[in-house]
Amino acid sequence: MSHYFTNENIESDEQEIIAIIRNQKLKFITDNGVFSKKGLDFGTRTLLESIDLNAIKGKVLDFGCGYGPIGIFLKKMTDADIDMVDVNKRAINLAMKNAKLNNVKVNVFESDIYQNVKDSYDFIITNPPIRVGKKILYEILFDAQKCLNDEGQLMLVVNKNQGAKTLLKDLSEVYDAKVIAKNKGFYIIVAQKR
Repeated sequence: MSHYFTNENIESDEQEIIAIIRNQKLKFITDNGVFSKKGLDFGTRTLLESIDLNAIKGKVLDFGCGYGPIGIFLKKMTDADIDMVDVNKRAINLAMKNAKLNNVKVNVFESDIYQNVKDSYDFIITNPPIRVGKKILYEILFDAQKCLNDEGQLMLVVNKNQGAKTLLKDLSEVYDAKVIAKNKGFYIIVAQKR
């Protein structure tokens, strides 16, 4: 089975979707081989609706950006500098197209985890790729510390059925981590760098 976090060649079938997030209408081109191609997924929506937009400033990394809903929405709604990364080449190309489509300036680049990430950030925001397995997932979430400024925050969404409580406990060993919102089994976790 092919997953959206791989770069396998899957036949392209681009389509345009509309997402209204906090009264902000956005258009996205999606495609086969990227996460949630039929529309904004509930977890990402819950994450974006839970974030205190007034607190988002400085430099933000949208990790595992897919076709770009997190980074593009945050750029529309805040003055933050937004970098967006993904390992999937098709997702990177879609995120670039979608930034233009929504008239925002963001920096989109390919990176295998944090390999090509050179800056440090005030926020790393992600709907992490749970299906990569615990080893890689934990590398993504725990290595985020190295890319966060002092008191920087990792914000993420995870479903209760995908180990949210265990993940929160594990994150609490190295971050000041707390749940800021819950919606239909989705937990929004903020983990602040110590």
